[in-house]
Amino acid sequence: MSSTYEMVSRRLRITGVPRSVRIVPSALLALALALTACSGGVHGTPGVPGVHDPYFPKAGNGGYDVGHYDLRLAYDPHGAGRLTGTATLTARATQNLSAFDLDLKGLDVQEVTVEGRSARFNRAGQELTVRPHDDLDDGETFRVTVRYSGTPQAVTDPDGSQEGWLPTTDGALALGEPTGAMAWFPGNNHPSDKASYDIAVTVPKGLRAVSNGELTGETTTGDRTTFTWHTPEPMASYLATVAVGHYDISRSTIGKDRLPVYVAVDPTQAKASREVLAQLPEIIEWEEYNFGPYPFSSTGAIVDDAKDVGYALETQNRPVFPSAPDTGTLVHELAHQWYGDSVTPKSWRDMWLNEGFATYAEWLWDEDHDGDTAQQTFDALYAHGEDDHPGLWSFPPAEPSGAAHISDAPVYERGAMVLHKIRQTVGDDTFYDIIQGWAVAHRHGNADTADFTAYVEKAAPDKDFAPIWKQWLYGEGKPAHP
Repeated sequence: MSSTYEMVSRRLRITGVPRSVRIVPSALLALALALTACSGGVHGTPGVPGVHDPYFPKAGNGGYDVGHYDLRLAYDPHGAGRLTGTATLTARATQNLSAFDLDLKGLDVQEVTVEGRSARFNRAGQELTVRPHDDLDDGETFRVTVRYSGTPQAVTDPDGSQEGWLPTTDGALALGEPTGAMAWFPGNNHPSDKASYDIAVTVPKGLRAVSNGELTGETTTGDRTTFTWHTPEPMASYLATVAVGHYDISRSTIGKDRLPVYVAVDPTQAKASREVLAQLPEIIEWEEYNFGPYPFSSTGAIVDDAKDVGYALETQNRPVFPSAPDTGTLVHELAHQWYGDSVTPKSWRDMWLNEGFATYAEWLWDEDHDGDTAQQTFDALYAHGEDDHPGLWSFPPAEPSGAAHISDAPVYERGAMVLHKIRQTVGDDTFYDIIQGWAVAHRHGNADTADFTAYVEKAAPDKDFAPIWKQWLYGEGKPAHP
């Protein structure tokens, strides 16, 4: 439920004007504007609670843009599994603000400050509404700090899967797609607002806390150890992760640029994961050859013992797997580092730009490693894809039929088919120019389907893509011809 705001009108009292003086409307307006300017500028209005995403309208917030998150967390998986946090967001106002919202589901808020001064706040559903002591001016950079604690709860997606802060046998796993990040930290929880992150997690000695980016500190004091992680490149909130538990850690580097690799594996999954994870350097180098330079400052993987989660996720720098992955899944999640993590959708309607690309990466890997060609995979899907992917033709990939279906087969498989139709149309050389150029053009940014179709058309102006967009990207049902 969206927050409601009590709008308080501010009346301008004009003093020092004799009652006998008649002020005409134009003069009164000029005097009011002058006095307003002298008093510090135009009064702000509240930022909207939600950015009106077509599938998750309450996600995100208006009126500001976050540049950096500093999260200081403490978690003890024993007992009630209580999480204590201090989140400091550095943001820029995009309008004159009298109030703004943060997304936070559950947990108890003890204190909120803006620019070091105590701020009023209230809760309504997932909205934490903050009223700073002084209005914020459009363009002003400000810091908001939230102190909170409690037992974090899972978030159930419209499709029935769970995300958020998920307990495991020896710790917890924080996953955020599409909205679960709000279960463990307050923020602007929409992919359109990306930021850098510092995440420090304190856990009982003997456990580890693994997150995104690079490990910059590991300090033990008494019976507690703090792990500090830094993510310098912009990251959407749904890609942030924390994994707490026992892990076997391996560190290495890849290639001539010595890209750091950090892999954390639950000991129960170590044997089953070893052979597949040994392919990680080869996969990264193959994807760099096909998709362009790796977009982040480190890579790796987290393999946990969390089979109830039921899905892998492309968390930035090191994707998460709930158990030992197979090669195709590892290829898929690492491909997301280009398509989804670096080039992030503007809204959840554009999910196929993530999943269609990562699925097609699996097709290309098979093609290059003695498996079926991409054409054979495409032909088999067209002929009898419904057998393995129920609902394959139930909606077009660019227009999922509701929030519960943004991870359904049309988004993945039919999304990949769109890319293959482009490849058929332009040939391999131009196709690889397109997918590499797309990754560079929107590196560390956001894009939507209209951006992509325009990019393709500009890259091959002599080709007619209208039938592909009409039949494969936006068309209802199974196209008449493959």
